[in-house]
Parts: sequence; structure tokens; C-alpha cells
Amino acid sequence: MPPVTLTLVIANVAVFLLEMAGGMNALFSWFALWPPTSGPSYGPDFQPWQLVTYSFLHANVTHIFFNMFALYMFGSDIERLFGARFYAAYYFACVLSAALFHLVVQAWMGATPYPTVGASGGVYGLLLAYGMYFPNRQLMLLIPPIPMRARTFVIVFGALELFLGVTGTAAGIAHFAHLGGMLGGWLMIRYRRGFRRW
Repeated sequence: MPPVTLTLVIANVAVFLLEMAGGMNALFSWFALWPPTSGPSYGPDFQPWQLVTYSFLHANVTHIFFNMFALYMFGSDIERLFGARFYAAYYFACVLSAALFHLVVQAWMGATPYPTVGASGGVYGLLLAYGMYFPNRQLMLLIPPIPMRARTFVIVFGALELFLGVTGTAAGIAHFAHLGGMLGGWLMIRYRRGFRRW
């Protein structure tokens, strides 16, 4: 596993172990992504560092397992392609974009404020990059086990997240954060390609 991907996996697992050791409430209060409108009636206040720190927190074992599996699966090849420095910038740009997009949509929809956690925004950005740079590689869905090309995989997941977010299906999942991660990834790829052409 390349160094940045390995470091991200280790950091996420270490923080999750701190959560399991009894620090979940304190970590969520300080480092989960709380909307600026939360306040004392709903939960802790928003702080700027939460735009990044939320991505190292996870709700349960299933949550962190699938995020770290996807980080390993997609991030390793993308890090080798981008190089460590741009890869790290790309990942955290996706995390930041996911947080901002989620907060904007949540405020616009007037949703009840709730904390957001998980590396999914960064992971969806990596998924987008994988589909754009390795479009013809074969991937297998876990449930159901259907093989498809990476490009198709990305389109299906993006469309599914948009549908679930708009309809409010699968409540408790930050679908627009996932889409925000993909948007941030797309902008970073546009920047990278434009810079290389220049």
C-alpha cells in the first residue's frame, strides 16, 4: 500500500479505536461536522477544523470497514498515478468539498441539524478519479455480485446517491456529502489536467 493511503488507513483506524475505548462522545462533540445552526438546542457548535476532522470519525465497525476497504481499493492506484503530494491534496480537497456541499444543502433544505462523520466524501472523490483514469477496469459489486466497468460503476453510484439524497431515502446517510466529494474530485482533476496542458 502506498505511503499516504497507508497513513490515512492507520489514522482512521487509530481514531476509531479511541472511539471504541470510550471517547466517542467527546470526539464527536469536538471533531464531528456540526452545522453552524446547531447551537445548544441541537448539539455542539460548528468549528472550522471540523471540515476535515469529521472524516477520521466513524459511526460503527461496518462504516469504517467499507470506507477503509474502498480507500485501499481505489486510493492505492490513484496515489501511484498522482504521486503522494498531489494525492494528499486531492483527498483532502474532496473531504473539504464534501463537508461544504453537505452543509450548504442541509441549510438550504432546512433539515434538522445532526453531526456528520466518515471518510466517504474522500472515498467518493477517489472513486470518481478511478473511473476517469481507469474507465475500462472491471469492478464487482458486493451486493448483488455484478461485474461492471469502472466508468459504469461511478455513474451508477453517483446517480444512486443523487436519487437517495433528493428523495430522502436511506435517512441518516449524508448523500450530498458523497456527491460533494465527487464534485471536489472533478474540480481537482480539471485543475490537474489544465496544469499539465499548460
